[in-house]
Amino acid sequence: MTGTKPPHILIIEARFYPELTDEMARGAIAEIEAVGGTYERMEVPGVLEIPAAVVYALRAMAVTGRQKQYDGFVTLGCVIRGETAHFDIVAFESARALMDLSVEHALALGNGIQTVENEDQAWARANVDDKNKGGGAAVAALAMIAHKRAMRVDGL
Repeated sequence: MTGTKPPHILIIEARFYPELTDEMARGAIAEIEAVGGTYERMEVPGVLEIPAAVVYALRAMAVTGRQKQYDGFVTLGCVIRGETAHFDIVAFESARALMDLSVEHALALGNGIQTVENEDQAWARANVDDKNKGGGAAVAALAMIAHKRAMRVDGL
C-alpha cells in the first residue's frame, strides 16, 4: 500500500472464546502494522453480534464531523460445533449477514470468523505460528482496501 495513506481498520472481536480471539487479533494486528496501518478494536459478546457492530460503525462514520473513518473491517471470532443446531445457525447467519453488508456497502472486509468442529481445530487456525487465520483476515481486508482505492470507490 505504498504511495497512499495508511489504512485505518476496525477489528471487531467476538469475545465468547477470548483466548482464541486474542490470538487471532495478534495475527491481524501484525499484518495491519506491517503495512503501516492503524486499527481500533471493538469487542462484542459473540459472533452473531458482529454484523450489527459493522452497521454501528458505518452509521457512526456517516455522522457529520466523525473524525475516524475506517478503510476496512476485520471480523474475528470462533464458533465451535456443539450438540445442537445452534452452530449451524450462528455460522450461516453471521457469514450471510457479513456478505450482505460487504456487497451492499462495498466494504473492504476480512472475515476471520472460524467455524470448527473442536477446540484443537480452533487453536490450529488461531495460532499465528500455524494457520494464522486472524492474519489472513487482515490480509484480505488490506487487499480489498487496495482494490477500492485503485478503483476510487467511496473516495478512498
